[in-house]
Amino acid sequence: MKTYEEIVQSYKKRQKDTVVDTLATGLTYMDEICVDSGLLEEAGIMGELTSTVCSALPFVIIAVTEGTKIILGRKPAKNGTKDAAARMVKTGAAIGVGAAVTAAAGFWAAIPATMGVRALFDKYKSKSLEQVRVKKRISRLRALKAQLEEQKMPERLEEIYPDVIPADIECN
Repeated sequence: MKTYEEIVQSYKKRQKDTVVDTLATGLTYMDEICVDSGLLEEAGIMGELTSTVCSALPFVIIAVTEGTKIILGRKPAKNGTKDAAARMVKTGAAIGVGAAVTAAAGFWAAIPATMGVRALFDKYKSKSLEQVRVKKRISRLRALKAQLEEQKMPERLEEIYPDVIPADIECN
């Protein structure tokens, strides 16, 4: 069973992934910010290129971070692939919400909406799994309690240590 500090450390590592994914999701609007601020022109190959790169950026960041964890041995390949897929689905859903907000209110409103939705996915998952973890711990404690109640405590020390304490010696 993990210690409390190991659980806290693994939770902090998960939170880093949430922050990275949230920021990367916000970067999908970088091309529109550049066009709006006058750094790029709307027409031209550079605008198309930045649009494509910015759209794929969150997915590339997820693939690189999970791939690095697999290569460095921090995660088995099966878990890393599964985690990468889950992160990509959440990020894709957040970008979809951002696209809807962009159509309704513009991309300046879509940035916080997209980033907020992405962060809320992990917050919701963490809260829902918290209840599962608590239930599992309670069941483990109940099993330990039942196991302790089943064991009969000996009344005399010679019952515990028959080789060390002879039966004819009084131990009080």
